[in-house]
Amino acid sequence: MTINMLHPHKQLQERTFSVVELFAGAGGLALGLDKAGFEAKIVVENNKWACQTLRKNRPYWHVVEGDIVKIADEGIRNYFDFDGEIDLLSGGYPCQAFSYAGKKLGLEDTRGTLFYSYAEILKELQPKMFLAENVKGLVSHDKGKTLQTMIDVFEEVGYKVYYQVLNALDYEVAQKRERIAIIGVRNDVRKSIGFDYNFPQPIKKKLLLKDVLQDVPASLCASYNDKKKEIFALVSQGGCWRDLPEKIAKEYLGGSYHLGGGKTGIARKMSWDEPGLTVLCSPAQKQTDRCHPDELRPFSVRENARIQSFPDEWEFAGSMAEQYKQIGNAVPVNLAYHIGISIKNYLNGHKEKSSAQVQLAFHF
Repeated sequence: MTINMLHPHKQLQERTFSVVELFAGAGGLALGLDKAGFEAKIVVENNKWACQTLRKNRPYWHVVEGDIVKIADEGIRNYFDFDGEIDLLSGGYPCQAFSYAGKKLGLEDTRGTLFYSYAEILKELQPKMFLAENVKGLVSHDKGKTLQTMIDVFEEVGYKVYYQVLNALDYEVAQKRERIAIIGVRNDVRKSIGFDYNFPQPIKKKLLLKDVLQDVPASLCASYNDKKKEIFALVSQGGCWRDLPEKIAKEYLGGSYHLGGGKTGIARKMSWDEPGLTVLCSPAQKQTDRCHPDELRPFSVRENARIQSFPDEWEFAGSMAEQYKQIGNAVPVNLAYHIGISIKNYLNGHKEKSSAQVQLAFHF
């Protein structure tokens, strides 16, 4: 499979929007926005291997390897040379709890968290819009107080906030992966545009593993020990531990055998006729197995990258474990692309276009 990627020079000619990217990781979010037409003025990440990945694939990006707390304290404008107005601040800061002194917290009360650094940079840059993605669990984290605190702070800084849980499966990603997208529009920009931001409409076609895992290039791949191979040899495609003989299932699950719940992630062998499950940072965890449909092994680095909708040309730096981690932590590229298109449409004053008008071109 190849993904129709615009030539970098052509992209640069067509870009009309600027973005500052924080917590960039291996670049899934940044690449998706790049494809949507956003020019990165600075890309910030503190993991050295992820920074090598970013520099290897986008040598013309200004990648800053550093501590976001220090960068926020010193002022991010001191780290890149661009005096114009920023259109978008983007990044996925970690979900962290706060100490609640009152009913409503302000920006200063979130000090000591990485969210504070994100909000400080937002306050400094005052971009037209911001995008923050996070785990679905943020919606219910601390009974919703954590998310509400973030919204309160964003509003305090001068933004109208929208949020929605999006499933990557709805946006040309062969993976069930739910993430919260938080979008902010600066109040004066929203007033000028005259209507509210809307999240991208789902794409009708849902991709399955068989759609994206054809002719995958060779790459590093973790392996199972002999005992685990024997277990998976007994599991049918699309099945899990329930396919095992009772004696073997009890031995494999141990104490968890008698616990409630489906435990369908244990000894899980994927099927070609289903989308992937959430790509994780480790390829082989007993409670969340994702065995290859035909072979007795986990998915390879390149296969996980395909499931995350990274193009084959996107190379990952570091050890095998580091590459798996970078891919697992990434925002699916196509999900980021569709969010980026919706933001661009909004800044252009266009109400959300139908999904057919913005669908990517896939060739299998």
